[in-house]
Amino acid sequence: MAGHSKWSQIKRKIAVTDARRGQLWTKLLKEITVAARLGGGDPSGNSRLRSAVQEARSANVPSDNIDRAIKRGTGQLEGFTFEEISYEGYGPGGVAILVETLTDNKNRTVSEVRHLFSKSGGNLGENGCVAWMFQKRAFFAIDKQAMSEEGFMDLALELEVDDISIEEETYEIYTAPEDYGPVLDELEKRGVELVAKELTMLPQSSVELGADQAPRLLRLLEALEDNDDVQHVWANFDIDPSLLAEQTG
Repeated sequence: MAGHSKWSQIKRKIAVTDARRGQLWTKLLKEITVAARLGGGDPSGNSRLRSAVQEARSANVPSDNIDRAIKRGTGQLEGFTFEEISYEGYGPGGVAILVETLTDNKNRTVSEVRHLFSKSGGNLGENGCVAWMFQKRAFFAIDKQAMSEEGFMDLALELEVDDISIEEETYEIYTAPEDYGPVLDELEKRGVELVAKELTMLPQSSVELGADQAPRLLRLLEALEDNDDVQHVWANFDIDPSLLAEQTG
């Protein structure tokens, strides 16, 4: 799970400028609309919508915007029709990359994604070439300042989670996607403050990157994240903590 942890840490360190904030809100609202269209407008019965709404609220998206996005998804308001398309490929060092998009123009999106891969020295592959390396999981990260390691271990046992990881700055919990809502409810009930929560694609193995490849990969991942049509980027890489600090410090 190292690749997921590292990329999650990097994304949290990227400065949230006004431009990035606006872009983030747009992506979150698109996800809410699609989640409501596919699973209905009630978050309690739609874990994907529940996750999207929670993430939007964490990013301070106004409630009115969230409500309108749900209504566009359920057909109560008119709006764009977005298509879900995943792209798969390899980045520098042979790192597997899975890109999830929501787009109203798939020709534009595939052209832009292919260009970003090529520019970095990577290549876009066929559907299925890397998706098998990832498993969908619910993910929660807790700041290590919030509790002791012993307290975290007790919490994980009580919640009966599938897996945990103790990172440099966070405690991390992984469980089944369908448990996202119940685990989030329990964490909130206990007053546990989360630094991240999401439905993620967890890599089952990782590729170690050195100083020559890490900068190019991180530039590619950030460029993909910055694309308006890209919702999520998952990659199976690992980078030495000291090298990571040089790249993100």
